[in-house]
Amino acid sequence: MLRRGLCVLPPRRARDHAPTRTPRSAPPPRRRQHRHNHRSFDRRGARTVIRPFQPGERAMLIDRKKRRYLVALTPGAEFHTHAGFVPHDEVIGQSEGATLRSTRGGTYTVFRPTLSDFVIEMPRGAQVIYPKDLGPMLMLADIFPGARVLESGIGSGALSMTMLRAGAVIHGYEMRDDFARRAQRNVADFLGDEAMSRYHVELRDCYEGTELRDLDRVVLDLPEPWRVVPHAAKALRPGGIIVAYTPSILQAVQTRQILEAYGFDLAGTVEVLNRTWHIEGASVRPDHRMVAHTGFLTHARLLSERPTPQLDADADADADADTSLDPAVEADG
Repeated sequence: MLRRGLCVLPPRRARDHAPTRTPRSAPPPRRRQHRHNHRSFDRRGARTVIRPFQPGERAMLIDRKKRRYLVALTPGAEFHTHAGFVPHDEVIGQSEGATLRSTRGGTYTVFRPTLSDFVIEMPRGAQVIYPKDLGPMLMLADIFPGARVLESGIGSGALSMTMLRAGAVIHGYEMRDDFARRAQRNVADFLGDEAMSRYHVELRDCYEGTELRDLDRVVLDLPEPWRVVPHAAKALRPGGIIVAYTPSILQAVQTRQILEAYGFDLAGTVEVLNRTWHIEGASVRPDHRMVAHTGFLTHARLLSERPTPQLDADADADADADTSLDPAVEADG
């Protein structure tokens, strides 16, 4: 007899009485993977857990005025500025984004340097191509992993590092031994041994030609890039791309004339202007200063059917002749 207010529940099914533990024969339950903020891509492109700063690494210290200082961490050493000093031992073991205080009360935020940071602060011999042009050059040249690239005028290695980190295999030509050595040191310092295995530097004059064939790209930072165009037409595969950085528009004009004569098409020349904005509360306006002209980027693609070069009297058909429009211009890096 049932009492008022009570209800009878149906008996639980057999599976409800089964043990909750996992049988030994079954694989353990798969844990759900979460995307935590402690994982990121390092500068070599491999996904890794962000680690504390280690001895021998480079750290970027940024003060309140956004001034940046590149420091190679050495146990027992000190970083000195007008605001006192910061012992390297206080940076070692810290995570990126930590705030440090100098002996005179100055505050510094510490990060690992980006490629852009390193290009600006790295040791250099030749004037470098700056980040505002490196990015567009990477896109104009369409650098991809495994691309075979001839780079001439490697300078301090800024352009080399940009293409190497995109996965290119670079054959670099440089006239000066000190520039070549510095570029190789910078590449090894920032990108490591794997990138160095794809970086082959020779001391030679690209104006005299190359034995390389079936290249994907030719990238030039030379005073007279038009003198390399005939050699690039032989070295590139059909559809290959040539990109030349020139400080002067006259250099770009002469390069364009020779490109058309040697079977290149889809030619273009661009100039990158970098204007930052001031945004602070209700005050929104362009900054009074901007990074304007640094150079012209000329690019073109090689046709499969290459016409016989027919140059007018103003364009010298001899690619080895000295026709420099601006002899004071040095090769950048």
